[in-house]
Amino acid sequence: MTTKQEELGSIDISTTAVTSIASRAIDQCYGVVGMASKNLVNGIASLLSRDSKRGIDVQINEDGIIIDVYVIVEYGVRIRAVAESIQNTVKFHVEKSMGLPVSAVNVYIHGLRLNKAETGKQKNEKRKT
Repeated sequence: MTTKQEELGSIDISTTAVTSIASRAIDQCYGVVGMASKNLVNGIASLLSRDSKRGIDVQINEDGIIIDVYVIVEYGVRIRAVAESIQNTVKFHVEKSMGLPVSAVNVYIHGLRLNKAETGKQKNEKRKT
């Protein structure tokens, strides 16, 4: 949690608030199929808790906010373009909402997934042949 001193008092910003904003920003990005967990233990815990903020780690320090994002992207998209889109979108939304600088948005691609519509088409094609 970071504290910002103002004339009228202090403002505390939790990492959960930053995570919520980043999560909504990632949902807007083309090519993102889902969020992934940082490791197996966190993955099992998030499946049990149904946490909608999984796949995002936030650190707030003097230099700014550092956000680590773990995502699964759609098969066939340009991975670099999706990662850059995530970086730009998350940085913009967090800086706009929080008024604090984002020093880094690190994107980790944990996997690729076929689009559900394409999977259905492939199954139908196999049945026809």
